[in-house]
Amino acid sequence: AALENGKHGLCFSTGMGAIDAIIKLLNQGDEVVATNDLYGGTFRIFTKIFAKYGIKFHFVSMDNVASVEQYINSNTKLIWVETPTNPMLNIIDIKAMAVLAKKYKAKLVVDNTFASPYLQTPLNLGADIVTHSLTKYISGHSDVVMGAIICNDDSLAEQLRFIQNSCGATPGPMDCFLVIRGIKTLHLRMQRHCENGKIIAEFLKSHHKVDKVYWPGFTDHPNHAVAKAQMCGFGGMMSFKIKGNKMEDALLFLSRLQLFSLAESLGGVESLVGHPATMTHASIPKEQREKVGVTDSLLRLSVGVEDVEDLIDDLKKALD
Repeated sequence: AALENGKHGLCFSTGMGAIDAIIKLLNQGDEVVATNDLYGGTFRIFTKIFAKYGIKFHFVSMDNVASVEQYINSNTKLIWVETPTNPMLNIIDIKAMAVLAKKYKAKLVVDNTFASPYLQTPLNLGADIVTHSLTKYISGHSDVVMGAIICNDDSLAEQLRFIQNSCGATPGPMDCFLVIRGIKTLHLRMQRHCENGKIIAEFLKSHHKVDKVYWPGFTDHPNHAVAKAQMCGFGGMMSFKIKGNKMEDALLFLSRLQLFSLAESLGGVESLVGHPATMTHASIPKEQREKVGVTDSLLRLSVGVEDVEDLIDDLKKALD
């Protein structure tokens, strides 16, 4: 809780366990407005698990308040935000969404996994609930599976605690110990992730075989100004498309990498690469994922803390 400047903190056995608990605050007939390019696992639990219990989900672009407001009605109980989003690195204005949520007496939930509390503290910007996959940056060593919820409201915390204890989504003591260990170096790791991320993003942007790089640190990023205002750095997460948009080119690139490990996870000290179309977002229909930019050639990087010249050399060899 202290990391997010919050009053109450609950740790869960997984990040999805934390998300599950938040949605269990709702009742049949309630509605959720969520960003349209959120994590595939979140999309799956919303549409395949909770939708059949009568909870309605709207997946919308959150580039501006007006596009979100048109989906809000008297049944809307949650506005669900990821920022930066996974994997398109879109930036959503947390302050603006907080104002909108309060206007309609809804709760604003921010999944802060991609940014980490080092770069962004949504409760300070008006969010009601912050959730994390502690598996990622906060633990930071790819050896833990855990999640967390942070909030300030006493009644909300009590409800979430009851749900957690009733459903058994509590973490084991060894995982808790390892997360506490990870927190001790969070600031050091995030500094290096940001430094390496900037250099890698600029390298990819200049490479002739790369079509587009998605990273909020670029001044031409659609919401760069918002990112600059609500984050104290731009992180080590980025996605890029190989020219031609062919699945085989993306898979060939992956097969040539030596230092970047192929994995769905992110936020560890080691550099990871993922292919969202066949990994994190495989549960989302192709037509739907392509609408938000998750094409067959899109690749997502979690830039680690290794020597950045070694990482560039690895990417260069795989691309060339």
